[in-house]
Amino acid sequence: MTATPPYRTALVTGASRGIGAAIVRALRAEGLEVWAVARSAQRLEALAAETGCWALPLDVTDTAALEAAIGPLAVDVLVVNAGAVSAVAPLHEMGRHELDAMLDLNVKAAFHTVRVVLPGMVARRSGHLFLVSSISAHHAYPAMAVYTASKAAVSMLAQNLRLDLVGTGIRVTELAPGRVETDIYLDAMGGDRAAVRARLYEGFRSLRPEEVARVLVEALRLPPHVDLSRIDIVPTDQAFGGVVLAHLAGAEAQGRESSQR
Repeated sequence: MTATPPYRTALVTGASRGIGAAIVRALRAEGLEVWAVARSAQRLEALAAETGCWALPLDVTDTAALEAAIGPLAVDVLVVNAGAVSAVAPLHEMGRHELDAMLDLNVKAAFHTVRVVLPGMVARRSGHLFLVSSISAHHAYPAMAVYTASKAAVSMLAQNLRLDLVGTGIRVTELAPGRVETDIYLDAMGGDRAAVRARLYEGFRSLRPEEVARVLVEALRLPPHVDLSRIDIVPTDQAFGGVVLAHLAGAEAQGRESSQR
């Protein structure tokens, strides 16, 4: 591997497809031994056959199973990537199970994964944590309150880890991708998957998962005294800004209608 310090072993969650699988391929190309973690044993086995990674089928929301499976591993590079969008809806229209699914995977599992792996890094005084959040951790989106809040939690975790780990030699990098062409939204948005894909990606030059993986590798290759603490990775044609205004007349009309029921 060309990076310094000489990391040897990586663990990637959410590794069976999309950004996670691309990161596994990129780290294997750098010569690291990689543990690929996801729920789908079939996809992981195919990835292992392709790349030579170690397949570790696991539901990371099962904390006891997570501790038993990854606790004994000596991990130099941890990529916390597992995440999901279980629903695209305002909070007051979301079901309990949809809300819990996002918080359990995007927040609790992320925190527990770091908690389990980090003591070994601290003992060795070496390591690199990559936390995959989202550009939505830093910008509000309609009907995405739970997802954006969950990614904001990951972002704040990264910032606090930087404080807690000063002097240990451990680097912490938050990767905040924008529009990446993956399947994460397709199930949540329901209906015709082809139509959803066309709505999200056609006519828009989105990022590809391998481009996010390339950024991660470049951060990993930097000298040990250099840490890219947060990287926003967005398409050239994706920008942020502006406000959303509710029309007062429409809000008053809606209120009158509700009071007459």
